[in-house]
Amino acid sequence: MKGNIVVGQSGGPTAVINSSVAGVYAAAKKLGVNKVYGMVHGIEGFLKDKLTDLDDYLQDDIGIELLKRTPSAFLGSCRFKMPKIEGHEDVYEKVFEVMEKHDIQYLFYAGGNDSMDTVKMLSDYAAEHGKSQKFMGVPKTIDNDLPITDHCPGYGSSAKYIATSLKEIIRDNASFGAEKPTICIVEIMGRHAGWLTAAAALAKGPDCEGVDAIYLPERTFDVDAFMEKVKVLSETRSSVVIAVSEGIAMADGRFVCEINNENAPVDAFGHKQLSGAAATLAQMVAGKFGLKTRAVELSTLQRAGTHIASLTDINEAYQVGYDAVVAADQGKTGEMIILKRDNDEPYECGTSAYDIHAIANVERHVPDEWIGSDGCSITEGYVKYARPLIMGELVPVYVNGLPRHILCKEVIEYEK
Repeated sequence: MKGNIVVGQSGGPTAVINSSVAGVYAAAKKLGVNKVYGMVHGIEGFLKDKLTDLDDYLQDDIGIELLKRTPSAFLGSCRFKMPKIEGHEDVYEKVFEVMEKHDIQYLFYAGGNDSMDTVKMLSDYAAEHGKSQKFMGVPKTIDNDLPITDHCPGYGSSAKYIATSLKEIIRDNASFGAEKPTICIVEIMGRHAGWLTAAAALAKGPDCEGVDAIYLPERTFDVDAFMEKVKVLSETRSSVVIAVSEGIAMADGRFVCEINNENAPVDAFGHKQLSGAAATLAQMVAGKFGLKTRAVELSTLQRAGTHIASLTDINEAYQVGYDAVVAADQGKTGEMIILKRDNDEPYECGTSAYDIHAIANVERHVPDEWIGSDGCSITEGYVKYARPLIMGELVPVYVNGLPRHILCKEVIEYEK
């Protein structure tokens, strides 16, 4: 490869996004790249010429192995949305100015829907203005909602964390033989796509009865039907655990979490910040039936649990980063690496590059056939799909009883 490269991370972190950085670095070094830079806080930091030299951290195997075991975004993330090209050419020219300053010929961006839009716009601008630099997308999102790819790196580890947590919550909730059950409602991330909440179905097995109901945003949430469901469960179960997506919404379009709070703030992409669906429902159940309730919100824990990350997920996150560099070296640009499942038993999955225009800003939902006819259960089709993604473990490096992580000093010292 001629020239240097840069890799950045964007959007919500995952337990394995750093493995993708490790893959980019390893491939680039194998291909003889001199400098592998990291964007400090994504494209937002890059526009300010905030970079770090990854040789300072990853020249030996110890650094790469620690990076695979470090949660969140080692390089720092951002939620900066690139503006439309027309009328904002100066912003795009700044990107190329920084690239030319550091002789960067290839840019790799790890992220989800909005991040792939950044790759699309940068590659389009380069094509329209005769720029030679190349841009590749590296998939990342616990939401698992990118199209075309079989699944997204980051999802398997979050699904593993969710299923494990639900098993533990179920055992805890079933500990007390009270006359009336405690209704435990667990809130799981997912705005419009219910992939994460569906993972609650994986908790069921020979040693676990599983959750009693699962509500995804793919189905309109009927408050009255939910309350009737809880009533029946409370009369027939000694313990009730229900999983709900943070993004469940009613027929009028309001999110359940807005019932008591309609003025939720929005992020840089204009997305309303969701939180409180479980607490809202727990309060309603307690008020109507006089039952003891408990609301559990997994929040950022479900994307930060590297100590329980899926080894399959780690390896695939590494591979998509590695293969993005290989694809760029072959002359490809304006594409994202996708995962292609070749077999279920035994599980086999390969990669290929795909046009970013078919991916950016497109959201994939849980298929209808994987949602039960009752609207609050998950079928075996999903379980067959998801089970291989949570397999395997990578043991943390423990120091003083806690997992050891690797930190980027430029991120810690970053000034806006």
